[in-house]
Amino acid sequence: MLDLLDHTLRTGGDRPALLGCTRTGAVRVRARCGELADLADGYAAALHHRYGLRPGDTLGIAVRPGPRALAVLLAAHRLGLRAAVLDPTAGPDVLRSRLALAPPALVLADAAAQAVAGWARPLARRAGLALPPLHALAPVATVGPRRPGCAPALATGGRPPAAYDGEGDAVIVFTSGTTSAPRGVVHTRAGLAAGLRSVAALVDPQPGTAVLGGTFFVLVPALAAGAGVALPARSARTLGRQLATLQPEETYLTPPQLRALDHFTGRVWTGSAPAGAELLGRVKRAGAREAWGVYALTELFPAAAVEHADKAAFTADGDLLGHPLPGVAARLAADGELLLSGPAARDRYLGEEPDPWVHTGDRARLDAHGRIVLAGRLKDMVLRRAENIYPGLYEPALHLPEVELAVLVGIPAADGDERLVALVQPRPGVDHRRVRTALRRPLVRMGDARPDALLLGEVPLSGRSRKPDRAAAARYCSRKLAGTW
Repeated sequence: MLDLLDHTLRTGGDRPALLGCTRTGAVRVRARCGELADLADGYAAALHHRYGLRPGDTLGIAVRPGPRALAVLLAAHRLGLRAAVLDPTAGPDVLRSRLALAPPALVLADAAAQAVAGWARPLARRAGLALPPLHALAPVATVGPRRPGCAPALATGGRPPAAYDGEGDAVIVFTSGTTSAPRGVVHTRAGLAAGLRSVAALVDPQPGTAVLGGTFFVLVPALAAGAGVALPARSARTLGRQLATLQPEETYLTPPQLRALDHFTGRVWTGSAPAGAELLGRVKRAGAREAWGVYALTELFPAAAVEHADKAAFTADGDLLGHPLPGVAARLAADGELLLSGPAARDRYLGEEPDPWVHTGDRARLDAHGRIVLAGRLKDMVLRRAENIYPGLYEPALHLPEVELAVLVGIPAADGDERLVALVQPRPGVDHRRVRTALRRPLVRMGDARPDALLLGEVPLSGRSRKPDRAAAARYCSRKLAGTW
């Protein structure tokens, strides 16, 4: 797939590849095919000749999403390097510990990342961003415009070496873990290619069409097929204008991004956080031809997908995720945990032995049609009156047209037991009394799992994908209900 992308970019010439937009939503070309190919060649030449990087070396990357970040990743793949993306939301202590497992030979950083790690550190912390001093990790080179105080620029030029054609690690993505036990998800070159092929087969982007999405697994298959890819605007207002102007045939956004929009075209894909039938139905009512929920993990992307029509027709308990995609095998562990395997699965966790089965941490079942039905996270289980309650089994019933988000959380009670609380965030402008009235019947249908309390308020979100933060929600509910049990 990456070889196909390289060919497409080299033969695409002046055809627009990456698009952005102005504040009014007007389309702006950020990079053309030939420009991306030249930039990737220049980076590869500099990394190889000036810095002496060789296959298997780790390259730390702290570059904002866009043409330069994509070109850096393409250059790293050409050289057979192992890319480690430095996430400024993880915190400096966690990053130091993580990188001790995979010391980089070089860190590429743009001026913004170096500011976060340096002179702008106090301001960045207010926005939840922090990086350790990058020069303490490895030599640093600047990608993009160089500002005062930045490391030397990554000078481009010269002939890149022949493309590496061997196997090996392609990327490390750091996921859950403490500073003392971080977990690095290692994908090999073969596994990464299999994941990209799966996305291409699922979405099937067409040449000359417009695709809206900013993740690597969206960018590469779409660009390789000859489609133009628009990077989503950050603000909801500008993103809405961008959608109206671009009229994309394929759109990939997270559920929180979808909730802020009221107009869609073509097919819409969403993942990274739960997407219920109500949200997918809202997207279709707002103009989408199809609305798909994609089940994906850092360890395996994508794993399953379901269209709104099938999800809305599903009336049994749990959240329907759909059939495992071609090549993905699914089975259940003794405790009901969903295990997945396939060509696109991660090879191993950094410092551990390879394991063909991915432990998802999700409790699930397989229905009579072989579809995956999610019952919740194993660690989200609430133990109340000696009964195990899995929130994911019941939360879909709370996602009514009047509801923006809803979670079930357990909070400790004075008697040592747990209490189950439903925290429901109404849609903007909806009267709270109307929400409570609408929820009466779904709450009754929960039977023995009916919550002890219902709170209306904002559901806390966390992470880049803006998933519900259950720990923060539990703390919020505990404060609100203090002394009432």
